[in-house]
Amino acid sequence: MNVRSPATSALEAVPQLDLAAQYAAIGGEIRDAVERVLASQYFVLGHEGAALEQEIATLCGVRHGIALASGTDALILALRACGVGAGDEVVIPPFTFVATGSAVSALGAKPVFADIHPGTYNIDPVELERRVTSRARAIIVVHLYGLATDMDPIMAFAKARNLPVIEDNAQAIGAAYKGRPTGSIGDVACLSFYPTKNLGAYGDAGMAVTNSDQLAVRIRTLRNHGQTEKYVSSEPGWNSRLDELQAAILRVKLRHLPSWQRSRQTHAAEYTRRLSQIPGVLPPEVPERYEHVFHQYTIRVEKRDELHRALSERKIGSAVYYPVPLHLQPIYAPLGHKVGDFPHSERAAKEVLSVPMYPELNGDQLARVTETIAEFLHR
Repeated sequence: MNVRSPATSALEAVPQLDLAAQYAAIGGEIRDAVERVLASQYFVLGHEGAALEQEIATLCGVRHGIALASGTDALILALRACGVGAGDEVVIPPFTFVATGSAVSALGAKPVFADIHPGTYNIDPVELERRVTSRARAIIVVHLYGLATDMDPIMAFAKARNLPVIEDNAQAIGAAYKGRPTGSIGDVACLSFYPTKNLGAYGDAGMAVTNSDQLAVRIRTLRNHGQTEKYVSSEPGWNSRLDELQAAILRVKLRHLPSWQRSRQTHAAEYTRRLSQIPGVLPPEVPERYEHVFHQYTIRVEKRDELHRALSERKIGSAVYYPVPLHLQPIYAPLGHKVGDFPHSERAAKEVLSVPMYPELNGDQLARVTETIAEFLHR
């Protein structure tokens, strides 16, 4: 029987994410925005969505934003707009959320995996080049945890092979690579506004952003049943329109995103200062001239599962993103991959742990997290 001591029982919980604290700060603004939409009685493809599209496009440094129902839909429609279809190959990292792969599969295409760089957790450009075949039709890079992929060599290679590059920017809105915003470097980028993201809606929501007039027109057509004009469909499409309520909520939150980002970066710097002094913990790597926005603050430890349990026993939240790399997921068993095929992704899946990270995290909570980690590793 696991009996908690009185001291443990009295501890205040430190959640891995605290959206209630965020709402306590901006709830009035949110309610005003919702009331504005309700009073308008306009709920789909209206002013709020159009305004959000322009505001997000400006943030990402591109001309076009196309608001969609989810980040997964953004990936599917971006792939379709880039010409990906049944039988094609799309190169992706295996260490990512399953949506990156399932978007490829949804079009009847085949995901081809390229291992990650062990320090950044993002796709390794050298591995990517090794995996591209004559059947490749696109590349998806994932800016994992809020850190950009090394884009220059990937873009140079893709341009030489005439391959479109799609940025899965679901976790890295506001991040930058050598002075360029993520979302502005590839041919098209996909955003998720799932509630837990740095910029999160109150339900599912997403967006594609691009500098390409052609891709923007195509994705706008695809999101609305393939219609080029009302009740005239030029091709099969989707129903993937972001509603006005979510757009209005996101516009409120977008005003706060810069200050939230600074808070995340301040917390991350303090985490790194403290954890760098603890043998056995590897803090996140941030290469020079990269701006990390810390959707997650993810450490590496050999006894990850044991630490995960120890934190839970002390009422400290933590999470594993992601415990099973895509090449070992049941959905991709038909591809015939085995343990050992992508060793960096497999090792990361066994060692990564994301600790509490949100703008409202306070110094006492952060200290408790790092002290508990130190106690566990030195016991």
